[in-house]
Amino acid sequence: MIDYNLYLCTDRNLTSDIEKAVALAIKGGVTVVQLREKNCSSLEFFEVGTRLKKITAEKNIPLIVNDRLDIAQAIDAAGVHIGQDDLPCKIARKILGAEKIIGVSVSTVEEAIQAEIDGANYLGVGAMFATNTKTDAKLVTVETLKKIRAAVKIPIVAIGGINLETISKIKPAKIDGVAVVSAIIAAENPEIAAKNLLNVWRN
Repeated sequence: MIDYNLYLCTDRNLTSDIEKAVALAIKGGVTVVQLREKNCSSLEFFEVGTRLKKITAEKNIPLIVNDRLDIAQAIDAAGVHIGQDDLPCKIARKILGAEKIIGVSVSTVEEAIQAEIDGANYLGVGAMFATNTKTDAKLVTVETLKKIRAAVKIPIVAIGGINLETISKIKPAKIDGVAVVSAIIAAENPEIAAKNLLNVWRN
């Protein structure tokens, strides 16, 4: 059973020390970490992943790798997260086997239902609000989020522009967690930022 309450996605462009930021965020209550690096070589991805795996494993926090099944396998990550334009969930499941976690990004009820059928363990729904980390993302309404929640049984994590100001707007959808990038990674103190977000989310 995975606790999806506070799901952290990395972005090395937002901090001078990604390993330190992740370690502090976990101390503050982050429950899942996703290695999400868009602009780095395979070797860099592997090296950062190896270092983060050590940090997350020490605290028993699942490490998910964005897009890259090969990196996920190489570092023995807990699983992968894939988008609508990535390798299909069915194929990822065949490659990774039954034990690994697979998350799928969706923005419609139809995509959510299909991902569940194809074997996804959880869904990432968004973008909920405008975000600088993914400027081309189309926005999903809270009403659509509620419809997705009603349509599938697997856990749902909302992503996109989530911070202390926007997090409470998602609560009525009764989903399993929120995914955060800049509100934690770019914070002056990632530990306090994580604590504050988790406190608002859980209460």
